[in-house]
Order: sequence, then structure tokens, then C-alpha cells
Amino acid sequence: MKTVIDSKSELTINKSKFITLFYQVNSLNDINNKLSKIKLEYKDATHYCYAYIVDNYIKASDDGEPSGTAGLPILNILKKEQLDHVLCVVIRYFGGIKLGAGGLVRAYSNATKNGLKIKSLEKGFLIKISFTYDKIKDVEYLLNNCTIINKDFSNLPEYEINMTINDFNKIKDKLNQICKIDIIKEIYM
Repeated sequence: MKTVIDSKSELTINKSKFITLFYQVNSLNDINNKLSKIKLEYKDATHYCYAYIVDNYIKASDDGEPSGTAGLPILNILKKEQLDHVLCVVIRYFGGIKLGAGGLVRAYSNATKNGLKIKSLEKGFLIKISFTYDKIKDVEYLLNNCTIINKDFSNLPEYEINMTINDFNKIKDKLNQICKIDIIKEIYM
């Protein structure tokens, strides 16, 4: 399976600015969170057109552009590249020149192709570990190749980590000796 590397690119076509954002996502909740943040960050944009594929969930949105001229061209590229666990958002700042239906299809297609960076998709886990304070250095050493997404020190130290199944299998025995491990869910990385 393939997905995308999170990225951002820009393209200007007839004075309209197109900003393309790619994200690897694991759930519909991830998508909704990303879309909310994007709309806050680019609040003065004219359109937020997007498409996503997460397992069997597929959606495209034209967000006010003429039907089939934005979301569908984005989705078609995602499907053509056989991507999964992907969200692509193309933000448009209207430049005053109408592009017409064909021009919009080409613009959104080009904006999507312009920013696309593909990588292999690996199965992994979102795990939570808890341990005593004296084990912090040992834990940090074991997790040097993993993505720690949250650290909480309010009670005992707790970390939330994304890691591939291979990485987890390599260190789980050592982690079990010093931590309590909870696998929260299976994810793709």
C-alpha cells in the first residue's frame, strides 16, 4: 500500500493561488481535525476543496466550485496513484480571472500533482506506556526511532507513541520490563 508524505506546495494560475496540502491520516476524526485547522489557518481563502481515501471511506468536496471541477479531479489522482490513508486539500485564493470548468479541472489536477510525494504505507500501533520517573532515560533510549506524539507527567510519566509493527516487535520485550504497555489501536504509518 502507498500513502503520502505530509507536504505543502503552491501554484499560481491566472492570478489565482492554489495551496495544496497532503496529509497521511488514520481516521475520519483525523480528517475532520485537519480540515478544521486548515479553515482556521487559511480563513480568508475562497475555497477549500478536498478529497480523501481511508480504507473504504472515500469523499470529494468541491466547496462551492462548479460541481465536479475540484474535488473529483483531486480524488481521481489519489485513485490513479492507488493511495490510501490520504487527505489532499487544495485551498484557492481567487485572483479575479474565471478559469471555466475545463480550466478549473486542469488547475486542481495540476495543483494536486504538483505537491504529491508518495511513500510506502506500513502497519503500526498507537501505544501508551506508563512508567516510573527513574526509567525515563531507559524509555527514551528505546524509543529513539519512534514518534512520541504526547508526553504526560501529571501523575506517572505516560507517553503515546506511533511505531511500526517491526519497531514494536524489536523493543516490546525490553519495554515490558520497565513499562506498562497498552496498545490503543492499529494504525498505518
